[in-house]
Amino acid sequence: MPQTIITIRDDGSLKIEGTEFTLKDSQGKEYNLSGRQVISLCRCGQSENKPFCDGAHRNANFSSTCEAITLPPKS
Repeated sequence: MPQTIITIRDDGSLKIEGTEFTLKDSQGKEYNLSGRQVISLCRCGQSENKPFCDGAHRNANFSSTCEAITLPPKS
């Protein structure tokens, strides 16, 4: 199975890369990604092209850093 990688960018978007991933809206309708193997999703809420990042976080002074952690076991 091909690997999909999601990278949380400091002060920016969620970068998703891989050969097989699907993005759906809240009704389950699939986005047509036109064969892209790398996309970036907005985290700041300011993009004019949601859910995709358009770089608006730069002008919005969005600030967020997330360091990798280990989640506790599922209960």
